[in-house]
Amino acid sequence: MQTTWKGTISFGLVSIPVHLYSATQEHDVPLHQVHAKDGGRVRMKRYCEREEKEVPYAEIAKGYESPDGRTVTLSDEDLADLPLPSKKIIDVLAFVDEGEIDPLMFSKAYYVGVADKAAAKPYALLRDALTDSGQIAVTKIALRTRESPAVLRVHDNTLVLQTCIWPDEVRPAAGIAPEGDVAIRPQELKMARSLMDTLSEDFDLSQLHDDYQQALQQVITARLEGVEVPHEEEPGEAPDNVIDLMEALRSSLKQAKGGRGGGAGEAAPEEAEPAPRKRAPVKRSASKAAASGKAPSETAASEKSAGKTSARSPAAKKTTTRKPSAPRKAS
Repeated sequence: MQTTWKGTISFGLVSIPVHLYSATQEHDVPLHQVHAKDGGRVRMKRYCEREEKEVPYAEIAKGYESPDGRTVTLSDEDLADLPLPSKKIIDVLAFVDEGEIDPLMFSKAYYVGVADKAAAKPYALLRDALTDSGQIAVTKIALRTRESPAVLRVHDNTLVLQTCIWPDEVRPAAGIAPEGDVAIRPQELKMARSLMDTLSEDFDLSQLHDDYQQALQQVITARLEGVEVPHEEEPGEAPDNVIDLMEALRSSLKQAKGGRGGGAGEAAPEEAEPAPRKRAPVKRSASKAAASGKAPSETAASEKSAGKTSARSPAAKKTTTRKPSAPRKAS
């Protein structure tokens, strides 16, 4: 692995000679500029406006133009001899909890390796102290033509230096989020949390892959072989606005559970709907039972069951039986 920077970590009076190595690498399909008309390669040439000719890279230097139009030329030696302590020393300034640094400030990561065997013990001491405390070290470092704040943290038992941007380089977020208080119902929040839990089941970040690079390679291969370029079906139009947030959450939850082999038909975690009220069975008369075609035994059983239900029901009313009138004497 190629060394990016050589210097020393200063931890109080302890010095740790170290090398930095790039911890990340991006995978891109290499593309270059061509003339769209005929495919001819378009190259960028270093052209001097004063001499009106192309100049070699060895004669290129950096310059600064002042507001009044004057230009100052800076050579590599000027930049290398800057009076900057962080040019070769990573000075540990403080130790803070990792949560105190906004991830928005993090930039590029570098693995920190020892420069010699003598640095192994102080290296391990700093690494174990960071691990034991759960903190990160705040530092500054000058890389190439820029000084940056940085943090030292532990990853896979290895020290990692992560450069940061300066706090005043973070743009304010005022006016971007919705203004005013947005009312969120407890059911909506509960449904959203349930959807979050379902989507997080068995998630493995290492299984993610770059679909864009894969699709681009398919197009390039098709062009090289002279076959039809693959096209993806037109996606459906996204809704302009969420009319029913609860319904959208409910549908999302069912879809997520179905995609993970869960019960797609499971009830969503929302407020339970009241059960329908049961109506008390009505007593049927013998004439109605006969009209329905039921046997007398079935009718009696039904009336008996209805009588029990009515007796148990608090809304059951008492019925009065009229005494039969005496037979009239013949005159």
